[in-house]
Amino acid sequence: MPGIDKLPVFPVTSKVTAEGHLSIGDVDIVDLADQKGTPLYVFDKETLISTANDFRTAFENHYPEVQVVYACKAWTNISILQILNDEGLGFDVVSGGEIAILQAGGISLEKTYFHGNNKSKEELRAAVEGGIGRIVIDNPYEMDLLESILEDMDRTQKVLFRVSPGVDPHTHSKTTTGILDSKFGIPIQTGQAEEVIAKAMGSKRIICSGLHFHLGSPITELDPYIDAINITLQFASEMRERYGFNLSEFSPGGGFASKYLLSDEVPKASVYADAICTAIKIKSSSLNMPLPKISIEPGRSIINTAGVAIYRTGVIKNIPGIRTYVSVDGGMGDNIRPAIYGSEYEAILPSRMREEEKVIVTIAGKYCESGDILVKDCNLPEPRPGDLVAIPASGAYGFSMSSNYNASPRPEAVLIEDGEVKTIRRRETYSDIFRHDLV
Repeated sequence: MPGIDKLPVFPVTSKVTAEGHLSIGDVDIVDLADQKGTPLYVFDKETLISTANDFRTAFENHYPEVQVVYACKAWTNISILQILNDEGLGFDVVSGGEIAILQAGGISLEKTYFHGNNKSKEELRAAVEGGIGRIVIDNPYEMDLLESILEDMDRTQKVLFRVSPGVDPHTHSKTTTGILDSKFGIPIQTGQAEEVIAKAMGSKRIICSGLHFHLGSPITELDPYIDAINITLQFASEMRERYGFNLSEFSPGGGFASKYLLSDEVPKASVYADAICTAIKIKSSSLNMPLPKISIEPGRSIINTAGVAIYRTGVIKNIPGIRTYVSVDGGMGDNIRPAIYGSEYEAILPSRMREEEKVIVTIAGKYCESGDILVKDCNLPEPRPGDLVAIPASGAYGFSMSSNYNASPRPEAVLIEDGEVKTIRRRETYSDIFRHDLV
């Protein structure tokens, strides 16, 4: 049946039980939702580890020295980070908060890269004190600020410089970051990147380890990576000739796509790895440059398919000849991506997997915004109040961008492994929402 056919965008352990229910990791999702309540975010450990190792293995097979770092902004959760740390991944952080969560999980910052376009003095100091592996300098002001901090602390720090190669990755305008007109990165073509490199080479505190770029996300094309690699390595060669800059480390960022819809065409990790690593090897050879160590930053592509959002239906509003709205008990408070990016998802009814999908409905959230639509025009069996709705590929940027809008508590999150369920984020209560209020 059509609902079963949507399982390829669900976790790898997903199947349909004899009762026609969705099962993940040998756990009946209908029973789980009855026990835990909804909204509920379900993460499958096997899928998480599998996708992480897909990237690690793919790049290691194509390149002599590579570090895979998980982009924490996709979702920063202690249990998730500990699993990825055990698999040998490093981490890409963008705030003092993400650093603090790593430290709370007992994870060393040695393989952590600190990004962000406006790092505060306090965040930079905490990163240096914590033994951060690399600080990725995003602008001239930050370099001066970091140098003053290092001077005060009598420390040195390895850094990468985030440059902007001026390449359009042809993704959503709000997630494009490698073009000239962006708040991120130091532009190469304006000469500003050269000015920063020249100044940094004279610093006694800043150790210039290499260069970084990030084009945006999600990127399904390979040519933008190749173009940006060629531009950035050419720039590195020129900086070597003029200032003695040694590119010992290079990061082409992340932005790797994840499959949301059955119709999505998304390159495999091995395809990204082949294109990126081959481009680096060819360009480095042509410039007579030693191969640098590389780091890549998958976030969404590691955790997204591992997560499934589970909701329960309430009101069903039929407007004859127009649309049928099926309202659920979550929405933009736990997944704002459809509202701000126009993101699309699949959906199924976990308790009715073998039933024919007879109607076209729009799944609406409970929040007081007309734009609070989770899935527009999807095929489902005739919905009833109280049905469960499962939306796959919900592991990335749901919790990370969640809010308490309309004073709604955030959902619980659980991790499934071999039939066992572990709560990795408790459901918020009303008192959690107003606990910081003062009267």
